[in-house]
Amino acid sequence: MRRWRELLIAGEPGEIEARMRRHDGVFRWFLIRFEPFRDETGKVVMWYGVSADIEDLKQTQERLREDERELRRITDAIPQAIVVLGPVGEPLYANQATLDYTGLTADDVVNPGFRERIFHPEDLDWLRENRNTALERGLPFEAEMRSLRKDGQYRWFLIRYNPFRNEQGQVIRWYATGTDIEDRVRSEERTRNENLALREQIDRDSMFEDIVGSSEALRKVLRHVDKVAASDSTVLVLGETGTGKELIARAIHKRSRRAERAFIGVNCAAIPPSLIASELFGHEKGAFTGATQRRMGRFESANGGTIFLDEVGDLPAEIQIALLRVLQEREIERVGSSRPIPVDVRVVAATHHDLNALVAEGKFRQDLLYRLNVVPIQMPPLRERVADIPLLVEYFIDRFGKRAGKKFRTIDKKSLEVFQAYGWPGNVRELQNVIERAVILSDDDALAVDQTWLKWEPAQNPVRPRTLDGALVRQEREIIEAALAESQGRISGPAGAAAKLGLPAQTLDSKIKRLKINKYRFKARQAD
Repeated sequence: MRRWRELLIAGEPGEIEARMRRHDGVFRWFLIRFEPFRDETGKVVMWYGVSADIEDLKQTQERLREDERELRRITDAIPQAIVVLGPVGEPLYANQATLDYTGLTADDVVNPGFRERIFHPEDLDWLRENRNTALERGLPFEAEMRSLRKDGQYRWFLIRYNPFRNEQGQVIRWYATGTDIEDRVRSEERTRNENLALREQIDRDSMFEDIVGSSEALRKVLRHVDKVAASDSTVLVLGETGTGKELIARAIHKRSRRAERAFIGVNCAAIPPSLIASELFGHEKGAFTGATQRRMGRFESANGGTIFLDEVGDLPAEIQIALLRVLQEREIERVGSSRPIPVDVRVVAATHHDLNALVAEGKFRQDLLYRLNVVPIQMPPLRERVADIPLLVEYFIDRFGKRAGKKFRTIDKKSLEVFQAYGWPGNVRELQNVIERAVILSDDDALAVDQTWLKWEPAQNPVRPRTLDGALVRQEREIIEAALAESQGRISGPAGAAAKLGLPAQTLDSKIKRLKINKYRFKARQAD
């Protein structure tokens, strides 16, 4: 009656749904349409009303509503994310699992911007470009998208879109189901990076496949390897180029509890400075020119395993700072991201440089050296393993002979004596190259080596580098004494030793006391 009065006042056509009692007392739904009839002046003089029985339609609608309520109860009980879309992809409904994951309400689902609130901005570009085309085809399709969880973290989902058609074959609904594939994506990415690292490792000519030798110098190194392998301590392998530092790093890994996980090797000297941060820590899409997609770094690939940083002394200063943070905090940040990512990685570093000298020159951070030098292992040069040369020669002859399809019964005794007298500045790698060349060029079953292949220099027995800790103390003492001598024993003031060293006077004074330096003897020289 209220609606009828509104129509009368407005004088406009309209309709009303109402239940009317039939002669047998049963109420049935009717759709009543009203149309005004006006005279020449426009005044309503009569109303025409037409009533149509819509009881069956109402019952059908109620059944559909009940079916929809039942469907929602079913989908809410399913732990998988489900979103119901209209024919053109507009969201109509999301089940309880979706609401629980996103932290949104049912009203948020049907409001504009629903997709922008739940999907990663980078994935929305693909969604805009491809989804409408796929919807128009009316065929099932799927997409991998990152969806925002209510705690602010994105996780990868596989979203499958399936159409629902009416009796005429028209698409009236789309059902989108989301399956969490974050663990699978991470595993695939880790495997991809491990495979990449493995291919790179295979492509590089390894120095030798196994540790060969029985000299006391080598046995001492292997005893250190056995002791340190069981721990997770950072190891710094020192030694000249070609002595087998990476082989020792692999031996540590194979004997550790991480042996089943990845061993990732990185040659820090071979990577351009502009790319080394991305190589080690990964990058986000768009972080720099050419970064067309997100990429995991070597630290993430080695998660749970071991990373070998060869030639760590060649790292740029900014990367040294980042590496120091990784060692301290056990977390990384991809280039282009500020979100820390925890990593569980054992670090084994190696260098042929004198890190003490690099510290003194300001090319290597002293605090990073302290972090890396937890367990130092010094690799002996080949000239200190003369007893191992016959075994190595035999090993390489067998290895390269099989590769070349040749079999050698013996090696010239004179050649062997030459090998043992030679200084081998290139160490085992140089010996490997000489044997490989001899295998290729030898015609009969006796291996012969041309002595002109060797750079004849007197065999040197240089003094082995002192331990890092003692060397650093001695170097620090020498630097402070030189500054005291230059400042004639003065510590503070513009011309004092502290100013020359760039240290607070109090700090320098404490160092002098710790190192037991007699600062007065420099003043005595001035008096003399």
